[in-house]
Amino acid sequence: MKEMTDWVVVNYLRPLFREDTTQLLKDHLAQSDLVVLVSSGPTPLLARIGAEWGVEHVVGTVPAKKDGRFTGGVAGRVCIDETKASFARDYLSARGFKVDYAASYAYGDSTSDLGLLEMAGNPVAVYPDKGLKPIAAARGWRVFPG
Repeated sequence: MKEMTDWVVVNYLRPLFREDTTQLLKDHLAQSDLVVLVSSGPTPLLARIGAEWGVEHVVGTVPAKKDGRFTGGVAGRVCIDETKASFARDYLSARGFKVDYAASYAYGDSTSDLGLLEMAGNPVAVYPDKGLKPIAAARGWRVFPG
């Protein structure tokens, strides 16, 4: 798994990282904000992406294992749509973090991020897709870039 996630990040994802959105992340880290990467992706890949950016906390879809080997399946539910918010809350609570959600920021680019965006007091639609863009506009959410 480590070799695969290293390959995916270095050869596929790293060239796709946008400098302007990466700067948003760096700004939060520089302010010592608690940053959690929440995605539908598999947690081993998210951990590798987090390591790339200096983000310790990740929440995602847990891959199933049998006899110490990944099966290609999912252990539990996929971290998407409304489960993104519940997974994030559960993760933070289990680790004893007391979060002021009204003062928190959430960033997302599609309607599958709505649950996460709705739980934060400062939702930001980042390069929103055609489904999220009108929702963000109707709700008065920040759209980045603006």
